[in-house]
Amino acid sequence: MNRKYIALALASALALPAAAARAETTPPPRIIVTGEGEATVAPDLALLSLSVMREAKTAREALDANNDAMAAVIAAMKSAGVEDRDLQTAGIQISPRYNYTNKPDGTQTAELVAYQVTNTLSVRIRDVAKTGEILDKSVSLGVNQGGGITFANDNPSKVIAEARKRAVADAIDKAKVLAAAAGVSLGRVLEIADQSYAPPPMPMQAKSFDSAAGAAPVAAGENSYKVQVNVTFEMKN
Repeated sequence: MNRKYIALALASALALPAAAARAETTPPPRIIVTGEGEATVAPDLALLSLSVMREAKTAREALDANNDAMAAVIAAMKSAGVEDRDLQTAGIQISPRYNYTNKPDGTQTAELVAYQVTNTLSVRIRDVAKTGEILDKSVSLGVNQGGGITFANDNPSKVIAEARKRAVADAIDKAKVLAAAAGVSLGRVLEIADQSYAPPPMPMQAKSFDSAAGAAPVAAGENSYKVQVNVTFEMKN
């Protein structure tokens, strides 16, 4: 066989695998969209942050008074059905309180007048309907600071799964619209990336309580769980 033809045949044979490799590594045309889904559910947990503050001439007296008041609050919580596992001390703070007097020369004198002791209790209420009742009872027994309430869900997996389904459906609808507008066909799904995120807390705040103010109206509302997914589709001409 002519050497020229042999060389051409060999070059062609070597070129075929290289061309095939290039074809395999070249990604197909694609459409990338972000789908959003949302699902709501009523909360089944109320998370409270309640504080008892007592003041006395000495730290010992302030702490003793605070201990008595907080013990009564915890006992009331338990009698209302709150379990031990749902009661947690979040912090105890002891701090002096001073009166400051300005002097003519611009300086100040500080007089120690009392000690303040603040004990903060975190409470998880599993019967949300009892939240107002428990707040009222705790205030009547000595809670006079705090009042932060956050409504949550013990196990939101089902509602998050529903939000994911809606997010994927939203991504498919968006991809179809884009493909039709571009005059192409939508192919198979190449990739899905989940970007779930939980709802932000829904706190209700009260800086102080008045035990004579009456019942505390509490509206739990609904928690909204939102999910985003990035979906990559194959695009066909």
